[in-house]
Amino acid sequence: MLLDRMNDDLKDAMKSRDQLKISVLRMTLAEVKNARIEKGKEATLSEEEVVQVLRRAVKKREEAVEQYRPAGRADLADKEEQEAVILRVYLPQSLEGPALAQAVEAAIQETQAQSIKDLGKVMKALMAAHPGQVDGKAAQTAIRERLGV
Repeated sequence: MLLDRMNDDLKDAMKSRDQLKISVLRMTLAEVKNARIEKGKEATLSEEEVVQVLRRAVKKREEAVEQYRPAGRADLADKEEQEAVILRVYLPQSLEGPALAQAVEAAIQETQAQSIKDLGKVMKALMAAHPGQVDGKAAQTAIRERLGV
């Protein structure tokens, strides 16, 4: 499981004294624990829910980089980028380029979408068919292009 792998990597990072990796994994595991608590008493998270927590963590770091660079804080931006790289290792391979276009086309055919008004239906079908593998912004852009907006 993903959490087991993260815990094993945390132990390895502790043995090798990799402070950045230790910090990132501890924060992320705490976020996973908080998500589990929010879900309910003694609840467990599915792999998909853990992936969602990881995606949020990566997104936070990407947004921080976007804030730090224009502010002239390259040191903090570099640190956030390194943290995002550490976390991306645990995410499933994302659909991009032709694979994403093919998945979008299949979702459009499945939902029989005709216009941009059907964007929500297509997104829902796409996300259900490829859980954890599709970036929402990229998918929305590809759907808009395909449906002619």
